Amino acid sequence: MLHTAYDALFAAFGPQHWWPGDTPFEVVVGAILTQNTAWSNVERAIANLKRERVLSPRALRDIHPRRLARLIRPSGYFNIKAKRLKDFMRWLFAAHGGSLTRMFRRDLHTLRQQLLAVNGIGPETADSILLYAGQKPIFVVDAYTKRILSRHGLVAADASYDDVQRLFHAALPADVQLYNEFHALLVRLGKDYCQKRQPRCVECPLRAVLPPSRIGVQTSVRPVRLHSQGRR
Repeated sequence: MLHTAYDALFAAFGPQHWWPGDTPFEVVVGAILTQNTAWSNVERAIANLKRERVLSPRALRDIHPRRLARLIRPSGYFNIKAKRLKDFMRWLFAAHGGSLTRMFRRDLHTLRQQLLAVNGIGPETADSILLYAGQKPIFVVDAYTKRILSRHGLVAADASYDDVQRLFHAALPADVQLYNEFHALLVRLGKDYCQKRQPRCVECPLRAVLPPSRIGVQTSVRPVRLHSQGRR
């Protein structure tokens, strides 16, 4: 069913060319800055960092926190995010000598646990770093994904991040490009059709391939069982 959904979304929207970023390090910074804000705001913040020539691990480690906060102000919550960037840089140098290449040599499970231990990095941010910057096969779950799946009864309304992620890992092969594109397509669907208010269900590209929408159901629903085609 998820394979069919992916095919329908790809046919409707085409490739989404995610994640925007010139280098893996820029992707990492973007993953931290994009928390609770639109990507257009992140682009402005990253442009400021590039203009001041501080978009590198060493420069961000050494920059004064107040100056960093001013530069990333467009991303919102700039003082909090400045601290999170500084905490990540300190960890990167302490654990991996400041090298993303060395960092991404670690196995997926170990590196994910390390990232989650860094201040301000939750599952979605950690997995975005792993998938989009590190090319590691892990599916990124966000609010759009959970909304779409819960409305169609594929996961419970109160399903956890890990519950939703396990569904994708069980049903799909562990393929970086597939996970990359599928997540991006779900975000596109969530923004354009499966909106929080006034969803466009009649026009939805998934209308013919997923169970009928359960919009308005507030209680948990039993997840639909999918046949495993990939890892568990």
